[in-house]
Amino acid sequence: MELSALTALSPLDGRYAGKLAALRPLLSEFGLMRCRVQVEVEWFLALSEAGFSEFRPLPGAARARLQALVRDFSEADAAAIKAIERRTNHDVKAVEYWIKQRLAGQPELARAAEFVHFACTSEDINNTSHALMLQAARDLVLLPALDAVQDRLRALAHALADLPMLSRTHGQTASPTTLGKEVANVVARLHTARARIAAVPLQAKMNGAVGNYNAHLVAGPDLDWEALSRQVVEKRLRLKLNAHTIQIEPHDYMAELFDAFARANTILIDWSRDVWAYVSLGYFRQRLKEGEVGSSTMPHKVNPIDFENAEGNFGLANALLAHLSAKLPISRLQRDLSDSTVLRNMGVALGYTLLGYDSLQRGLDKLQVDEARLAADLDAAWEVLAEAVQTVMRRHGLPNPYEQLKKMTRGKAVTAAAMRRFIGALQLPPDDKQRLLALTPHGYTGMAAQLARRV
Repeated sequence: MELSALTALSPLDGRYAGKLAALRPLLSEFGLMRCRVQVEVEWFLALSEAGFSEFRPLPGAARARLQALVRDFSEADAAAIKAIERRTNHDVKAVEYWIKQRLAGQPELARAAEFVHFACTSEDINNTSHALMLQAARDLVLLPALDAVQDRLRALAHALADLPMLSRTHGQTASPTTLGKEVANVVARLHTARARIAAVPLQAKMNGAVGNYNAHLVAGPDLDWEALSRQVVEKRLRLKLNAHTIQIEPHDYMAELFDAFARANTILIDWSRDVWAYVSLGYFRQRLKEGEVGSSTMPHKVNPIDFENAEGNFGLANALLAHLSAKLPISRLQRDLSDSTVLRNMGVALGYTLLGYDSLQRGLDKLQVDEARLAADLDAAWEVLAEAVQTVMRRHGLPNPYEQLKKMTRGKAVTAAAMRRFIGALQLPPDDKQRLLALTPHGYTGMAAQLARRV
């Protein structure tokens, strides 16, 4: 079968391909090849300035031609590298050979062709490339998408800050809150999670076959190779040098980054399930879309599918992120290859994360609040004022306040009249009694509105 959206094995490249277009050039094999070319070119340029008598600094035109290999890297270039790989059976060596082919016919570059991939192991190129891929995906796609979700939730929190809602601890009626405050809780959690994603330093190494600059020092004993590596990694590539490694960069930062994404995803799974419950309770309705069907047999259905899809996509993402986090920092002795195939799935894990953001955003855009339903639930739950009444009774030393309210309310529906009769019979100071008599479930929301507006 021809590969298409209908025949793709992964739904990320099939059914959902259009929603992941922004990640595809960054975390695909094309993206990996482009970053490999970028690293090889930056290392080559740095070597030209290192002081080798055999490799003098390049003129501006030659530097521009090299930099154009990265800037103009195309799918045709990636295909050409892939063709070389079919002969070499080595993906990084194929990149080296492709660059050397592009230098042919340019004397000032061709003379220095053996400085391409000079003293490098494949992992010097791969680990820096993976860090560049994650840098672009995080900063250009995933964080902006997460910010969009957070901004939408913040706007919702502010808009609904004053709208009272019955809480349901353990699924049972509980002290009221506001709908905006419950959204604000999610925003506050996401703020912390987002900061942790952004703060993870993306590390890389350029130190040879086992991390000791062995070949470098033999070929250039007078050069400060660690300083040169730091210049390439930190100045040219804008990453952070890891000076102590085996053949591979140990991927601890990747584990930290993937764990940070998983934490944000978990917060959004929690929210997706809560919204699903609020839709079930009737607190939210969903805007209808012309022509859309909710059930093949029940015409009335309007299902919260976007929140269900978000939950499922975040769950898939977290399963993969957990494996990446647990597996990647482990490598036998100075190197084994078990990380290689796993690293090729970074895009899958982060793709499901992005898909989760998209599903959640779509769901949020459909929500409409049913204020009448919220009010009806509050009107039917006067028992939730028992907390306030027994607390005021405690302050004034009345006998057995908790036990009295427990007897009156536990497991029972309490009316406004019954609650007010109970309060009216209490021996309380007039101001406190009047405050309790004036209290309703709608007004018993504490600082909820202020807290909602604060995020």
